Amino acid sequence: MDVLWFSIGGLLILIGIAGCFLPVLPGPPLAFVGLWIQQLKEPNPFTAKFLWLWLGITVVVTALDYWAPVYATKKFGGSKAGVWGCMLGLIAGFWMGPLGILIGPLAGAFIGELMNNQDSSKALRAAFGSFIGFAASTLLKLITCVIMLWYWILSW
Repeated sequence: MDVLWFSIGGLLILIGIAGCFLPVLPGPPLAFVGLWIQQLKEPNPFTAKFLWLWLGITVVVTALDYWAPVYATKKFGGSKAGVWGCMLGLIAGFWMGPLGILIGPLAGAFIGELMNNQDSSKALRAAFGSFIGFAASTLLKLITCVIMLWYWILSW
């Protein structure tokens, strides 16, 4: 039975890591569930304090994931159209491979700002802000999920 829990937990953590790049998957929450499933094996590899701590980290990182792009876009003079463009650009860029994942959000935010009647220099500045917020939140999610993966590996 331990192998089953280990496999399910590992799969959820790997899907969580993919979710760091795909906006349709909640990366850190999935990875946390994978870590939590490890607790079902005998003997329990984690303490309750450890799991509560990681639940808190997961909640904070997930909240920051929604807040960071909006904050950075507004800080750089952008609008909600830039944030939405950034997210749509990420989805479109995903189908174009690793380079598309980097360029898609920036291009999407730029187009979103242009559609919001910004001149091109303001749109580019706002798009850059949106991209910075997106990149920072993605990096934070990835670091969180990789650390959970490390604890999952150590728990075996």
